[in-house]
Amino acid sequence: MTDLPPPITPYLEPAAKELSEATDPHPRIYEVPPEKGRDILLGLQSDQSVPRPEVDEEWVDVDAGEWGTVRTRIIRPKGATGPLPVVFYIHGAGWVFGDDKTHDRLFRELAVGAGAAGVFPVYDRAPEAKYPTQVEQNYAVGQWVLQHGAEHGLDTSRIAVTGESVGGCMSAVFALMNKERGGIDLKAQVLLYPVADADFDTPSYLQFAEGYYLTRDAMKWFWDAYTTDPAQRAEVHASPLQASLDQLRGLPTTLVITDEADVLRDEGEQYANRLREAGVDVTSVRVAGMVHDFLLLDSLRDTRAANVARKLAVDALRAALHDD
Repeated sequence: MTDLPPPITPYLEPAAKELSEATDPHPRIYEVPPEKGRDILLGLQSDQSVPRPEVDEEWVDVDAGEWGTVRTRIIRPKGATGPLPVVFYIHGAGWVFGDDKTHDRLFRELAVGAGAAGVFPVYDRAPEAKYPTQVEQNYAVGQWVLQHGAEHGLDTSRIAVTGESVGGCMSAVFALMNKERGGIDLKAQVLLYPVADADFDTPSYLQFAEGYYLTRDAMKWFWDAYTTDPAQRAEVHASPLQASLDQLRGLPTTLVITDEADVLRDEGEQYANRLREAGVDVTSVRVAGMVHDFLLLDSLRDTRAANVARKLAVDALRAALHDD
């Protein structure tokens, strides 16, 4: 048997290479206390000169029962009237970092670009809150939208879910939970370089373990903050790649976008393959020359990769939410 050739070494876009080199020195964001790490990410995302669509916004507090109260942001394109379809956005950043401020630009771009309102649950972060708190809170906000969205100008018959990284994981789980429990009839899920499993030994994990912004050790740390229990990690609501074909059948039209130099690349593409095997209408796109978080980070916003991937995501959401 002929040995397989070695994997291709990515040639990164200049901005991605610069980011990878800048974030390589210690201490890394996961090597400092969570509050300091949150401040670091907020600082990276606080450049007010970066353009973002204008919106009208409101805030609501959603009662999630035993899971607490979830502060939730609702945005609409500036001056928009009448019921609007909904982009339900679940943010990433390792379950530990990120919030409505760090993800503000991308949230606006996806919702406004799709001609939709946006709903953003500010779920409780790890390690203060452990799995399954986050996915239960997201589901509760989805149920609130279904029951009360019309009072806030939301068309609850046209909802799509999207998220990046662990937000992509929880978006996939959100779709699974709505199928299992009943609730939102989602029109689409758009999963941006998602976490899909707690397996740190895939080829992409091994190839990109160091030197490409998101490291293997970082993902181990994020998972430990979320749950250290192997049985919980194997649950479908934590690792959607563990779902059976029966559980995946009937899920909404799906777009999965991965990036070349990312430890998470293979599991995202494996999840797309499983969806396809289950008969789901799925498209999977790998963006070359790019690293994790390229759609989120302001420093990578104007790269060729981000421009193309953002358009793909917006077009997929718009097509799913509008009949024309």
